[in-house]
Amino acid sequence: MASDYHKPVMLHECIEALNIHPEGTYIDATFGGGGHSLAMLEHIKGGRLIAFDQDDDARREAEKIAHRSFTFCHANFKYLKKFLKLNGVTSVNGILADLGISSHQIDEPGRGFSTRYDGPLDMRMDKSIPVTAAKIVNEYDEAALHKILGMYGEIKNARTVANAITRERVNKKIERTEELRQLLNRYAPRGKENKYFAQVFQALRMEVNNEMQALEDFLHQAGEVMEKGGRLVVLSYHSLEDRMVKNFMNKGKVYGEVEKDFYGNVLKPFEAVNRKPVEASEEEITENKRARSAKLRIAKKI
Repeated sequence: MASDYHKPVMLHECIEALNIHPEGTYIDATFGGGGHSLAMLEHIKGGRLIAFDQDDDARREAEKIAHRSFTFCHANFKYLKKFLKLNGVTSVNGILADLGISSHQIDEPGRGFSTRYDGPLDMRMDKSIPVTAAKIVNEYDEAALHKILGMYGEIKNARTVANAITRERVNKKIERTEELRQLLNRYAPRGKENKYFAQVFQALRMEVNNEMQALEDFLHQAGEVMEKGGRLVVLSYHSLEDRMVKNFMNKGKVYGEVEKDFYGNVLKPFEAVNRKPVEASEEEITENKRARSAKLRIAKKI
């Protein structure tokens, strides 16, 4: 099932990092095509696996899993505590989150995530939210576009592109991925066009789905529901996300400095298991180029 929909990155490393106890309760916070969930279920005997995904296509994939230990929640992982409560769960033994976008979403032109196919500038993971990529491109002011492209897309000429977008849309709305690509083509570094397009599309997707705020909410809730000794395993593909995950694991918060109690003890729910992130093998990168930018961080509840 999972292979044609999405090839999970570092599958073996993720499962090993979770250190699954057959009787435990585990979370797959980003179900996607279900590759990680299926691998987790092979180790669960008598325990539970609760998976989250806000995407309708992921929900349809989840319906194919008929396993008595499996529960699917059609929701963003930022609602972790709420849905665990609804399912009668107060604490868990491990949580896995793969922050990447699934191959299926990218390869579906109608979703607007792809830089390769023409489609509507949509990019919503959850079709019920009102903000689309087209709305951002056509309605955000130049300063807001500059900030998003620079911060989330990490492109060097964010200000220039923001200005170009605002000038272009005066004459005609930019509503399709191909229209945006043609505009970006003038500003992309030669020979690195595809990477540049991907960075801009990533920035828009992160803004549409409010991904950074959702990740922050999720991380704090993960600390609250995790049993002592439980593992938090997170795969990220973007330096901003990786920095947030790293800070949270090391300091107990995504930004700012460590907080300490009256006795000088650091107040944080986790301690990092690996000082440096685990990266994909050359062999895996050859087979699945999306694994190239993946960083796997593992922490244990203290």
